[in-house]
Amino acid sequence: MDWVEHAIWWQVYPLGFCGAPIRDPEPTSAPRLRRLMGWLDYAIELGTSGLLLGPVFASQTHGYDTVDQFRIDPRLGGEEDFDALVAACSQRGLRLLLDGVFSHVGAQHPDVIRALDEGPGGSTADLFDIDWNAPGGPAPRVFEGHASLVRLNHASERAVQYVTAVMEHWLARGIDGWRLDAAYSVDTGFWARVIPAIRDRHPNAWFLGEVIHGDHSRFVASSGLDATTQYELWKAIWSSIKDRNFFELDWALNRHNGFLAHFTPNTFIGNHDVTRIASVIGSDGAVMALAILLTLGGIPSIYYGDEQGFTGIKEERTGGDDAIRPAFPDTPSELADWGQNVHRAHQDLIGLRRRNPWLVTATTTPLHLENTRYTYRAAARDGSNHLDVAIDIAGTPSLVIKNASGHVLWEWRH
Repeated sequence: MDWVEHAIWWQVYPLGFCGAPIRDPEPTSAPRLRRLMGWLDYAIELGTSGLLLGPVFASQTHGYDTVDQFRIDPRLGGEEDFDALVAACSQRGLRLLLDGVFSHVGAQHPDVIRALDEGPGGSTADLFDIDWNAPGGPAPRVFEGHASLVRLNHASERAVQYVTAVMEHWLARGIDGWRLDAAYSVDTGFWARVIPAIRDRHPNAWFLGEVIHGDHSRFVASSGLDATTQYELWKAIWSSIKDRNFFELDWALNRHNGFLAHFTPNTFIGNHDVTRIASVIGSDGAVMALAILLTLGGIPSIYYGDEQGFTGIKEERTGGDDAIRPAFPDTPSELADWGQNVHRAHQDLIGLRRRNPWLVTATTTPLHLENTRYTYRAAARDGSNHLDVAIDIAGTPSLVIKNASGHVLWEWRH
């Protein structure tokens, strides 16, 4: 899968981006997914090579409570709208990754309702993790305490067949792989039963598992997935800048080197589940964080809006994700001017990374380390090239990237 080595994702949460109603009791159906097509050239001009889409399947509210994973959410349109998006991406050489929610489904999924109605001997009973002997009657086991999210029974062959069928259906429709939501909550043996058979029929597909902590290398080896999400590095990048403690980043990069010896993680400084990077460390800090991200090994993703310096704080309440999952205008020309400097920095740094493709598997070595000053060398695995990245937040913040000849490739000062 050579294409993966050059992948830089633009991650989009479609329900938010396209302005779909999230919690309306009777939401209107519309081909809102087509709004994305007006942004594909923007994604290319940014320097990204693919769309990493959040949920697009029929769901109750936010997309992660699915009720039919074989159907496009009516709030986004229909299959013809999805097919048009796939074709438009293909014409531009953009890859397409879909979000597969296979840890759980929405409590209103028809098969959940059928299972509870029919009992343990019913036609869909073994698809879900249900406590048939619970006090007060059968009770589905739920995902992380959310009553609206019913767990699949990952020990059952029925669940293996179901997830395999969903994955293959959309791969056959033209997507390039899957982001597996909450993969950490599913036993790796389940993925090991699903992925190999799909990979046999779709050898160029890429499988990314959402993993928050733990032994990532072991997870990849035992699950058969290609990569995991590097949340530890995400946290270390912004926290080191905010807390003025580059020892944390250095520790995380040492651990990151260990991951890179076994697989290539998905790296990021923002996504649909976390407070915007510019809200955490300001727009200048966000540019510094981006420069770090794009000079490290990994397969990076840029969360839509971060390239414009968007702000937004995640809150633990109903609707607490709305601020970080906003609607975009119909066209890029309608964006405000205040994001231009951050956008330009993204283009410059993505361009730098594309000119140094060996960075995808580069490992780092510290050259100088203090709380507020850190210089690291990102080196090609075969030793043929390197970049030196010097970060200083002791006084006037600055970041300088030099090549192996000592020439400055990119420089930023507050």
